Amino acid sequence: MLAKVFSCAVVGVDGVLVEVEVDVGASGKPGVFLVGLPDAAVQESRERVRTAIRNSGGRFPSGHVTVNLAPADLKKAGPAYDLPIAIGILISSQQLVADIDDSLLVGEMSLDGTLRHTPGIISMVAVAAEKGMKRAFVPAIDAPEAALVQGITIYPVRNMSQLVHHLHGQVAIQPVETVTSISDVATTAPNVVDFADIRGQEHVKRGIEVAAAGSHNLIMSGPPGAGKTLLARSMPSILPAMTLDEALEVTRIFSVKGLLPPERPLVTTRPFRSPHHTTSHAGLVGGGTWPQPGEISLAHRGVLFLDELPEFSSQTLEVLRQPLEDKQVTLARASGTITFPANVSLVAAMNPCPCGYYGDRSRPCSCSSSVVTRYQKRISGPLLDRIDIHLDVPRVDYEQLADRRAGESSACVRDRVEQARAVQASRYTDSRFRTNADMGPGEVQEFVRLDSESERMMQVAVRQLALSARAYHRVLKLSRTIADLASAPDVLSHHLAEALQYRPRSYEV
Repeated sequence: MLAKVFSCAVVGVDGVLVEVEVDVGASGKPGVFLVGLPDAAVQESRERVRTAIRNSGGRFPSGHVTVNLAPADLKKAGPAYDLPIAIGILISSQQLVADIDDSLLVGEMSLDGTLRHTPGIISMVAVAAEKGMKRAFVPAIDAPEAALVQGITIYPVRNMSQLVHHLHGQVAIQPVETVTSISDVATTAPNVVDFADIRGQEHVKRGIEVAAAGSHNLIMSGPPGAGKTLLARSMPSILPAMTLDEALEVTRIFSVKGLLPPERPLVTTRPFRSPHHTTSHAGLVGGGTWPQPGEISLAHRGVLFLDELPEFSSQTLEVLRQPLEDKQVTLARASGTITFPANVSLVAAMNPCPCGYYGDRSRPCSCSSSVVTRYQKRISGPLLDRIDIHLDVPRVDYEQLADRRAGESSACVRDRVEQARAVQASRYTDSRFRTNADMGPGEVQEFVRLDSESERMMQVAVRQLALSARAYHRVLKLSRTIADLASAPDVLSHHLAEALQYRPRSYEV
């Protein structure tokens, strides 16, 4: 008898339905034969399923069992096919009679039939809902994550015996409630640095505020101990809360990567990723034999912080150029092309030279001019041209360090950032954009209009600063964000002047 059960594979961060066909025959060589490009983890499911069925009170067929995972040209990876294979064997051997044509089954099984955590559940359930399926049977530990998807009923399954009893109509499994609001998921805000705890560096705080308001890229340069890392780590404290759609996007990436803890089914705080400078280019943008998201995708809708930027290898840094421009990572393999989302605010920090004191007013630099130039040229011009805000972070004076007066808190700054983001959300209601940094040249022409004084200022700046076409558009997008922070409907000359002061004077392409 032939049985068909629907399961799912994950390609990139998207689910692809897989039809598990099981045929138990009396003739043929005894054993379980898996076809359909299964990897080693799927091949090993034969022994897990065999033992789980026996330990759950079932009878494993002694004849020839053929399991086909269709489509046959899609590689199947991971242990998520244990449960559908086991149910398919029970149906095909006539130990179970059930109508599951409208159901998705996924889950790794232990030897006693207990279902374990399975990565990528939210992507699998999402594609099942899109295809019109009505039910999804998932491991109980992953049910809160699956409940984030609308339009499908989620059944939490603790073990195979419980599912068999449910399908027999003996003891029903109660479905879980679907999450409809980000407030439905209780989370604890991570410990972040508050702006009020940082002494001095007011111009740097302003630059970080502008970057947060428009999701712009930012780089800080200064001597050791000036506060670059501390300032970067304070940025999450002023970022606006994520919408439910943004939270679902980030959650899917973390789920596929296997970084979503069961007790936290929804990522509700904007990611802040800070990879070490020894990270490979595959670790930064993604890759591998079976491509996985990298750090830039894990920072989607949040912050990617690269400390000690020149210490990263040149090859690693250069792979950032396309993702920073396109807001996504495209990996081409012989088997096909996979795309991961990568809409981040890049925040980088660097010393101006190997000793760190080039240009410092209090301590002399021990590096020669050629060493300084060579160190700074580790970061290519095309990469620097994609960074909107360049900030010098000087040494903090004693008077500022000893000042006990509280500065402006992150909560106050976040209110202004949220107000600016709300203006942008209203402006781009009918487009795919969410922030000013997402705009293309056409949108810049439509939404950033300069008066005659600003036009003259921009004309002089393009000549004196040798701005590239990309830098020209980035300055306009930055000035639009500054105007939004000031609640100004139009970009005025002083908004443009502030945007221009964030351009570097020595790194222009």
